[in-house]
Amino acid sequence: MKYPVPGRCPVCGQNLYVTKLACVHCGTTVEGAFELPSLARLSPEHQQFVELFIRSEGKLNRMQEIMGVSYPTARAQLHEVIRALGYEPSSPDDGKSQPVTQERRRQILADLDAGKITSDEAIRLLKGEVK
Repeated sequence: MKYPVPGRCPVCGQNLYVTKLACVHCGTTVEGAFELPSLARLSPEHQQFVELFIRSEGKLNRMQEIMGVSYPTARAQLHEVIRALGYEPSSPDDGKSQPVTQERRRQILADLDAGKITSDEAIRLLKGEVK
């Protein structure tokens, strides 16, 4: 039986990484530290949502019909997935937001902790607003 690869540690919730890969055809193995793609670190529910989003060609109207939910609910679930990937959904009219990567988020929080930026600046930067 094959199980899905967990993307997060069941104990502390941090990202997991792969240490060994094997070819089922020839038996070759490769060992090292391999980072999982960001989509693999999503919860199973978020992964299912992304798969449905792709099958629906990114059309939330189609997704709401398949899922049996309202358009705002489908959009809210999309925003959950966007946040789970480390980004902030932007308002369609602002044009001032940029995705915030996990690395950038850590840097912003480190700068805040070190006193290099204010809490207001950190909030603005975490929202993806351009400096």
